[in-house]
Amino acid sequence: MANKTISFVVPSYNVEDYLARCVNSLLDTADTLDVEIIIVDDGSRDGTAILADTFAERYPSVVRVIHQANAGHGGACNAGIAAATGQYVKIVDADDWIDPVAYVTYITFLRSQAMATEPVDLVVSNYTYENIAKRHTRTIRYKNIFEANERLTWDDMNRCRVQQYLLMHTLTYRTEVVRASGMVLPQHTFYVDFIYAFQPLPWVKTLTYLNIDLYRYFIGREGQSVQKDIMIARVDQLIKVNKLMVEAMPSREDVSDGLYHYMLHYLSSQFMVTSVFLTLSKDPHCWEQKDEMWANLREHSEELYNDMRKQEIMARIMTIPGKFGRSLVRCGYAVTNFAVGFNS
Repeated sequence: MANKTISFVVPSYNVEDYLARCVNSLLDTADTLDVEIIIVDDGSRDGTAILADTFAERYPSVVRVIHQANAGHGGACNAGIAAATGQYVKIVDADDWIDPVAYVTYITFLRSQAMATEPVDLVVSNYTYENIAKRHTRTIRYKNIFEANERLTWDDMNRCRVQQYLLMHTLTYRTEVVRASGMVLPQHTFYVDFIYAFQPLPWVKTLTYLNIDLYRYFIGREGQSVQKDIMIARVDQLIKVNKLMVEAMPSREDVSDGLYHYMLHYLSSQFMVTSVFLTLSKDPHCWEQKDEMWANLREHSEELYNDMRKQEIMARIMTIPGKFGRSLVRCGYAVTNFAVGFNS
């Protein structure tokens, strides 16, 4: 049995204004004996390192700190996962936090799995957008695709909505599943959370959905990587992540039908996100990159390309060429962003 039930990995870079809220939320349980919090100070230049060490000194049996040269979000996640001793591992970004009420249900379930003969490989829970720019919250739930509190396989999963998929915030992996997948996130690369929520999935054989609003996802602060203008400026990073996801995509024959269709949906969603921000750019070169990205997918696998366009109507829209196609993409983005508020 692992030394701890859960290892929370907290990638931290210049987050002295937010780290305490995050770590305190992870400490907010009646018993922390089987809880591990690994703060990875990723070469911070503010007071993050000192604050992290203060928590480790105050809670030496719970909080550990890794100080490393800056390696980006992926490098920080890699370091934390490698150091984790918990049976389960969850990434909690330092500017996010955990809901105290949901935490009770969450930790109780994980402890039951720690004692089980065959613990589930993945625990899925809900997350809430805490958008300070829009001054509203929006919770993403999965009760339409999973039956709650049951031991499930991918073939028990219902069809996702167009913009619905599992993000890093929803996932708690069994640690050995992540390690068995061989996943190593690229360093100095943005948006690696898409890879984290994708590559290990073929090693997940069983899962349970807890219909609890556990993760509070803080967005809208200045300089955050999900802001519209920043995503356009970093669209090359999205292209890189998409390429890595294509390489990690299993063939139809290697996984169950349920998992293949879900991973196809997720990959298609990321292609659509990337296509949107390439289209929103005013640079014609970016429009060419969008067409090239889809052409490269087709060259990589004609079957995968055709499956994506057959399963997802939005994928067909994204491949419409010219000014008309770009207009459709821009209109779709405007409507979705107004409704969801995922970019400020």
